Amino acid sequence: MEIERVTTADAEELLEIYAPYVRETAISFEYEVPTLSEFSARIARISAKYPYIKAVEAGQVIGYAYADCFKGRKAYDWSVESTIYVRKNSRRSGIGKLLYGRLEQSLADMGILNMNACIASPVCESRYLNDDSLRFHRALGFTEVGCFHNSGYKFGQWFDMVWMEKMIGDHTAAPPDVRFGDWQL
Repeated sequence: MEIERVTTADAEELLEIYAPYVRETAISFEYEVPTLSEFSARIARISAKYPYIKAVEAGQVIGYAYADCFKGRKAYDWSVESTIYVRKNSRRSGIGKLLYGRLEQSLADMGILNMNACIASPVCESRYLNDDSLRFHRALGFTEVGCFHNSGYKFGQWFDMVWMEKMIGDHTAAPPDVRFGDWQL
C-alpha cells in the first residue's frame, strides 16, 4: 500500500468512497452526494493549503484523509479539522490509522499544533450511525472536548456532534507561522 497526495484527478474515485457515507449513514451530514465538479473544487481548495492524502492498494484508492481550516480567523491558523473516509470493504484493516499517522506528521511539519475532529454521535441506537469513529479517534490519542446535543438531523432522527482534539505540537509564547501549502508525505 502506498500513501500519496490527492489531486483533482482522484475526485471520481474519492467520491465513489464518500457517496455511501452520504446516502447510507449519518457519518456525513450532507443530504445529497456532491457533484463531481463540486467535489473536485473542494479538493483543489483544500489541497492548496493543507495535506490531502490517499491510500492506494493494487492501483485502487481505498481511503483518504485531509485537514482543512478549523475557523477562518488568523488566530486559528495553528488548528485544523481533520477528516477521513475509508472504502466500506476496507474498514478495520489499519488503513485509517496509517492515513491519520501520515496526516498528523505532515501537519506537524507545517507547524500545525491542534488537530480537531467533528464526529457525529448517535443519540440513541441507530442503523445509520455507531460509535466506531469516536473509538477510532480515542485510540489515536484524541480526547473529547465537547458535545453539541441533537445538532444534526438526518434520516428522520437527531444526532449529536462530538468535538475531539489532539495536540500535535508545542504551544509556545510566539509560535512560528504555519507554512500553508508546504507539506510533505
